[in-house]
Amino acid sequence: MKKILSFFVGVLVAFGFANAADIRVGLAANYPPFEFINDQNKITGFDLDLLEEISKKAGFTYEIVNMSFDGLIPALKSGKLDAIMSAMSATDERRKAVDFTDPYFHTKNVYIKQAKNTNLKSKDDLNGKKVGVQLGTVQEMAVQKIPGVKITANSETYSVVMALKSGKIDALCFDDLVGAEYLKKNSDLVAFFNEPDGSEGFSIAFDKNKQTNLIKKINQALKDIKKDGSYDKILEKYDLK
Repeated sequence: MKKILSFFVGVLVAFGFANAADIRVGLAANYPPFEFINDQNKITGFDLDLLEEISKKAGFTYEIVNMSFDGLIPALKSGKLDAIMSAMSATDERRKAVDFTDPYFHTKNVYIKQAKNTNLKSKDDLNGKKVGVQLGTVQEMAVQKIPGVKITANSETYSVVMALKSGKIDALCFDDLVGAEYLKKNSDLVAFFNEPDGSEGFSIAFDKNKQTNLIKKINQALKDIKKDGSYDKILEKYDLK
């Protein structure tokens, strides 16, 4: 039995699960170019490449857990995850439940409509209209503030885009870089308004008061990565610079 147990522990160490600093990082792999599943059925994206660089600098190993975006914080709070890195914007509302690292990326909200729709010219025109968002995002929070708007939320960005293309909704609101990815592939859609997303930027989230030392290490790693040029290389790889 001791030999079997020793072998089992050895396997855990070999795969990086024995160290107390190792973390399970949650994400929603449906948000290109930050996290998505490529043609080889592999989760990839800006966040994944940046996480790899951060882990090397900060000295921890990790495993990725893919789930719906709106389920990430509940999973973190219940202990199913140790961290979230999923293009998550640091907001005051979220800070009530989680701690954030320093931001690693800044973005805006973009509103998109069908190109043939001449009635929507500004955000004010969305009063009484149906607007699609990804469930649990800051874009959903922003759209909720529009007078008279009818929100359609879905965990999959692709489903929101298809709802717009089929006329089930009048517009959608995404992070502007995610929106840009869909605009490249859908000439029948156009952007008609953008605005600050009202957050500090994309950050890595941890459960409240659970990983203060690791957050300090990650913040320092981010500074080092930006200083040594690694950050810029990842930006260029995903056309974010």
